[in-house]
Amino acid sequence: MGRGKVQLKRIENKINRQVTFSKRRNGLLKKAHEISVLCDAEVAVIVFSPKGKLYEYATDSSMDKILERYERYSYAEKALISAESESEGNWCHEYRKLKAKIETIQKCHKHLMGEDLDSLNLKELQQLEQQLESSLKHIRSRKPSYDGVHF
Repeated sequence: MGRGKVQLKRIENKINRQVTFSKRRNGLLKKAHEISVLCDAEVAVIVFSPKGKLYEYATDSSMDKILERYERYSYAEKALISAESESEGNWCHEYRKLKAKIETIQKCHKHLMGEDLDSLNLKELQQLEQQLESSLKHIRSRKPSYDGVHF
């Protein structure tokens, strides 16, 4: 028969709290040692008692080396996350710009095809008419160069 689950809350009795701290600290340091041996992992554990006393465990490499490695990793990870979020922000901005551009081109294409003209005012209709007339003139000027050519 196993133990019941311990309710996690602060132990009010000072003596019981100190005894529990000592036992659990030793258990934690033992588990840290076990995982380092079994899995060949670099492990560092730092624990401060309620009175401020330092307890630490580090694998064969020193605590300083592990902490330096952690700092390098944390710094590199933060820099990467910062660069990714900045890059993501740039991509989102670029995406919105391109999406708006596509919508404008699609709307212009519809107008050139004679669709959705109700949304245009008189000035815009006149500009569209001039654009179409200019395009027709250009096309007509190119046609004579194809006279006599059979496709």
